[in-house]
Amino acid sequence: MAPVVTSVSPTQGAPAGGTNVTITGSGFTGATMVRFGPNGTTFVIVSDTQITAKTPAGTGTVQVTVTAPTGISTQNVFFTYTPAPVLITLTPTSGPTPGGNVVTINGTGLSGANSVKFGGNSGVVVTNTATQVTVIAPAGTGTVNVTVTTAGGTSNALAYSYVAVPVPVLSSLSPASGPTAGGNVVTVNGTGLSGASSVVFGGSPATILTNTATQITVSAPAGTGTVNVTVTTAGGTSNALAYSYVAVPVPVLSSLSPTSGPTTGGNVVTINGTNLSGASSVKFGSNAATVLTNTAGQITVIAPAGPPSSVNVTVTTAGGTSNPLPYFYLAAPTLSDLAPHLGPAIGGNTVTVFGTNLTLTNAVNFGGNPATAITVVSDNQLTVTAPAGSGTVVVTVTTPGGTSTAATGNPYYTYLGAPVLTSLIPSHGADLGGDAIVLGGSNLTYTDAVSFGGVPASFSAISDTQVVATSPGGAPGTVNVVLHTPAGNSNALPYVYDPS
Repeated sequence: MAPVVTSVSPTQGAPAGGTNVTITGSGFTGATMVRFGPNGTTFVIVSDTQITAKTPAGTGTVQVTVTAPTGISTQNVFFTYTPAPVLITLTPTSGPTPGGNVVTINGTGLSGANSVKFGGNSGVVVTNTATQVTVIAPAGTGTVNVTVTTAGGTSNALAYSYVAVPVPVLSSLSPASGPTAGGNVVTVNGTGLSGASSVVFGGSPATILTNTATQITVSAPAGTGTVNVTVTTAGGTSNALAYSYVAVPVPVLSSLSPTSGPTTGGNVVTINGTNLSGASSVKFGSNAATVLTNTAGQITVIAPAGPPSSVNVTVTTAGGTSNPLPYFYLAAPTLSDLAPHLGPAIGGNTVTVFGTNLTLTNAVNFGGNPATAITVVSDNQLTVTAPAGSGTVVVTVTTPGGTSTAATGNPYYTYLGAPVLTSLIPSHGADLGGDAIVLGGSNLTYTDAVSFGGVPASFSAISDTQVVATSPGGAPGTVNVVLHTPAGNSNALPYVYDPS
């Protein structure tokens, strides 16, 4: 029975040959030839199931076969000739003598790198693709050759220089003290600070926020008393600078101004109290406000949005969280109607305003003009004295919850010019009444009353310049005809009752 080849190990090697491989299978006793593709090679029969061989030179992927007196193996077991890796660039080309920095190696044929050497020292492979290897550089000195070894062999060499890294030197801390709870930002100044691996306050590591050659910013850890601050880089550990932990009192709130605001937020609230310095958060319920100014005795914030309700306002500093003070979120007022919707241009008339959320009204405006004599009747009703104005304007109501809009209801108010009479046609009639009298003039559209000597007459407003009235009965003689609109009484014109 012909020999059987089941596997070869390794499955890859250099094109120049010389790779030691183990061939596994059966029927190897008396084998006379081992071929890699068309090329034979030297081999040793270890047993009936194993042969060791040294690959001949070759290219590409070839079939491995064993020839014995019983025949030639036919199984599809292959060996691949892999080109040696080629290095093109290193980034960076230098690094600290203690090593530990990441070096990126670019090139071709880098897959399956089993060794990256910096001189005689091995780097630790982090990532590996066909065109790039990243490694953690080992310690070293001077300039060394970097090589990559794969199944295809060892690459060309690229130069890498080890440079001495100076020991970091600290010159100042700012601030040099902070709260026992930590969490404050401390700036560490000095030289040789690049690549800091740790900043330690006493025995506690700080969180590094930024790092340059001359400055590091950190979030200080919690601690007590006075401790030494040190920085460690590849160059070693720095000199120590003293940092003192100080007890910070709990903030205490005394008042808010204002104590209420709109559900949309956005209004400025002033918070008074003590121990307010360094506030890390101001909460309205569970929502954070935006801090504008902050001193020991006062904070100003932009209130966040919130639902219509009462919430607790608290301030948190390094000393803890303050007592709460209540803040009320108020729904914006709405305006549904007015009575009346018309009035004189000179203002001064009383207008009733209907809507919702009106209890805390602090301003009512007719267009851009403020009303006066605001009286809150209920949460749904106000009375005001209309200001002077002209045309048709939107009436708005303002409370701590905001200002109403014209989106709902009928908040429109129209200013009317005072009515003026210029003619009566005819200007006399029977004392029994019943005559049609045409009143001519201006601003007559909204006429709501006509009187002859104080006696009401029936009428019909034809246009802004003409009203037709039916004269009531009256004693012979002359009486005054007066017309009224929401803007007031007109001037008087004489009308003569003729005796029957």
